[in-house]
Amino acid sequence: MGRPSAGPLLGGRGNGQGIRAFLVKEGMAKKQDRILVVDLESTCWEGGPPPGQDSEIIEIGLCVLDVATCRRLESRSLLVRPVHSTVGDHCTRLTTLTQEEVARGISFPEACRILQEEYQARERVWASYGDYDRKMFQRQCQAHGVDYPFGDRHLNVKSLFALVYNLPREVGLDEAMQQLGFPLEGTHHRGSDDAWNIARILGHILLQARGQGGRKP
Repeated sequence: MGRPSAGPLLGGRGNGQGIRAFLVKEGMAKKQDRILVVDLESTCWEGGPPPGQDSEIIEIGLCVLDVATCRRLESRSLLVRPVHSTVGDHCTRLTTLTQEEVARGISFPEACRILQEEYQARERVWASYGDYDRKMFQRQCQAHGVDYPFGDRHLNVKSLFALVYNLPREVGLDEAMQQLGFPLEGTHHRGSDDAWNIARILGHILLQARGQGGRKP
């Protein structure tokens, strides 16, 4: 089905800027063409954080999923410079990221600006595997005094996967990929690679909902 063309009321100049301009002004116009899939990596330790440190985002992995075709269009990693923590050996073993790498990253406010300006994150549906990423963003935005970069349309792919396949419990990303027969691409616990794999799961679910994909598991 082709994209509906905008009629006079949506695109015309009548009644001021028309209904479309009104919706944009009121923050109601939503972009439905793509989903922004996000996966975060944060500073972490075995046990609790060292005195004076707190877990912070060190990587924002992004994958843009085209809604019409369910193709993955772009993968990107934004390394974020922590302010109140450092990357230790445990964190490096888990994520492969080092303190030297993230120290060369961008600031958290700059990362939020990129999400808003380059990806229109406030207008688009965004997704993550579980609710950790959403809560972590909210917490860090509050701590830094930064505007939350997303809108309120968040998809929890972890819950969605369990519901679609009637699983008795939610499963991890690696297990979900295994159940679908998909290989994990890249390095697990790197944000950009995990976002790429999450987008494949979400795309498969969308295709199945349209009757275009085989049912797995």
